[in-house]
Amino acid sequence: MIYSSEHFSISLLQPKNALQLNKLLVSNTERFIRFLPKTLEENTTLESTQNYIKRKIKAAEKRKEFVYIIQDKHSIDIIGMIILKNLDWEAKQGEFAYCIGQRFKGKGLMKKAIKATSQYTMEELGLETLQILSHKTNLSSVNTALGSGFKWQGTLKDEFEPLNKAPLDMELFELKHER
Repeated sequence: MIYSSEHFSISLLQPKNALQLNKLLVSNTERFIRFLPKTLEENTTLESTQNYIKRKIKAAEKRKEFVYIIQDKHSIDIIGMIILKNLDWEAKQGEFAYCIGQRFKGKGLMKKAIKATSQYTMEELGLETLQILSHKTNLSSVNTALGSGFKWQGTLKDEFEPLNKAPLDMELFELKHER
């Protein structure tokens, strides 16, 4: 476990999380489809989620990508996930992608989770720069980035291509390790 509070905990994805992760992703497909199409595509059934978890555990062992789950302390539900990807160990940099279930949105939980995961990845993994890419219309994500201490750096042209849609400009936010 990398973080625990009164309301939720954050830990690395494990095989035992398959059913709850699949439930989160399938029940929030409409909410997540625009910005997490690959993750949704890899988690359409319980079996595909089990395979996804195996691949992500191997990626974490190779230090290529880390998937953290946010679990509600009052139930067994996984309420969200944070993916640490695009890792550059020489530059000591990584990027967060994240999602939270509809029932838990708007409560400031993702902001707290990103702050905690940022602290962990900087202190324990040695990263010095963390990035978040968000579309300007995804106000929840923009507010999460800003509320977690990330600073807007600029707009990246045609950075993200949603399924069957034209590429989108994305806003880049960064958090630098304070020494």
